[in-house]
Amino acid sequence: MQRDRSGLLDYSMPARRDDTGRAFLELGIRCTTGTALPVDLVSAHMWFNLAAMRGNTDAIRLRREIAAEMTTQEITSAQRAAREWAITH
Repeated sequence: MQRDRSGLLDYSMPARRDDTGRAFLELGIRCTTGTALPVDLVSAHMWFNLAAMRGNTDAIRLRREIAAEMTTQEITSAQRAAREWAITH
């Protein structure tokens, strides 16, 4: 993945076994709140997207909320990153 300024990929491996997408949701929340990291809406959208793929309704709602604050290019980048992550993991 080309984009990971946040360094969150190190924490995402256990999330692969999480059928509810909860771990991905929490990573997205960290990116939106700036908890221990700078705020990164593109990464947050990516993690929310991955959680949404697992049916997490909170992630669907939060992804929609932050998308309203993002440019089309940022959303496209986040979607591409989520697809790449899903394919490689």
